[in-house]
Amino acid sequence: MHHDYYIAAYGAKPDGTTVNTAAIQQAIDACSAAGGGRVVCGPGTWISGCLDLRSHVELHLMPGCRLSGSPSLDDYEPMSAAGFHAESAPERSAHSLLRAVDAENVAITGPGMLDGAGLAFYDQEAVRAGQGKLDKPDTPRPRLGMFYHCRGLRIQDCEWVDSACWTLWLMQCDGVQVDRITVRGNRRMRNVDGIDVDACSNVTISNCLFDTEDDCLAVRSMRRLYDAPAVCQSITVTNCVLKSGCQGVRVGCPGDGVIRNCTFSNLVIDSANNGIVFDNPQRYLPRDGICSADVSNIVFTGVVIHCRRRPVAVTVEEGIGLRRLAELTFSDMRIRSGAACVVQGSQETTIRNVSFRDIDLTVESGDALTLRHCEGIQLSGVNVSCSAENGAGFRG
Repeated sequence: MHHDYYIAAYGAKPDGTTVNTAAIQQAIDACSAAGGGRVVCGPGTWISGCLDLRSHVELHLMPGCRLSGSPSLDDYEPMSAAGFHAESAPERSAHSLLRAVDAENVAITGPGMLDGAGLAFYDQEAVRAGQGKLDKPDTPRPRLGMFYHCRGLRIQDCEWVDSACWTLWLMQCDGVQVDRITVRGNRRMRNVDGIDVDACSNVTISNCLFDTEDDCLAVRSMRRLYDAPAVCQSITVTNCVLKSGCQGVRVGCPGDGVIRNCTFSNLVIDSANNGIVFDNPQRYLPRDGICSADVSNIVFTGVVIHCRRRPVAVTVEEGIGLRRLAELTFSDMRIRSGAACVVQGSQETTIRNVSFRDIDLTVESGDALTLRHCEGIQLSGVNVSCSAENGAGFRG
């Protein structure tokens, strides 16, 4: 029978000032050494630096618990793991409050909160002119959670707030369940994604609320980060609300590996910028300049989108030759947007077999749908309203 390990019993103090890293890690290690169980964080504010979660350990946050990241970068060590190239980590950071490497049956549960203390890592006087956003700092910004090569990861019920960078980064994991969590990010900060699913398999994300500065959800396969092939597949996202200052969902970048067999259903997207993007510009190429992305069989169904710009943008910049961008389905969608849906390949990349079915689309200005360098486009039951006097409807 597995037991509970209360972090207070190992000397942790919920006073909002004591840095409890060593005490909490001692509770985690004791739980792991006994074969597993629950490490319990009670009510109060517990400050901590980086914590290593272990196999068969459940970190449980009780009601009234706030597990808050230390405001000092000295309390975080970058992740080091075989097959992972930390030097290539996006935003120059492999730091996080919680992490697990090569672990199985790890869980983070309970109604408590994880707080990234994100603003502590920014100069709050350095504001980007005209945008109200803070400038990116010169030092790394820790994420709230990084999970590499884990099997059987479960994240349930807790609230994740104010990460200094991406909130949750899942890397080459297999068998992940994320359910009933809330992710909130301060929109003055930069690159505050909700969840980045990177080169993972068999992932379900359900019944969640996201309110982020950057992408609520990103599905990637960042080839340059791993020794093993980067394949992201069998991803299901359902019954979620996505509020973003940038994009609701991002799928792929030109230097990625394989992304396939993903389904997004029953979503509400409210974005100050775009709704769903497959964006492949030159500036997103890795240093080796190789256009390696192979993206196919992606389905969006039952989606409501309200956004200021493009609700669906499947784009490839000229000069980018992807391995494949094909078999995309958008169905049963209700859209109100400030700009057109776009399917636009390049001379090097023809986008193939894209289906729009049962779409109600109201565009406030300009065209409703732009098509270029693509083939096998299917339109069925697409109802378009253009508010602008010069709205052209379809352009190809």
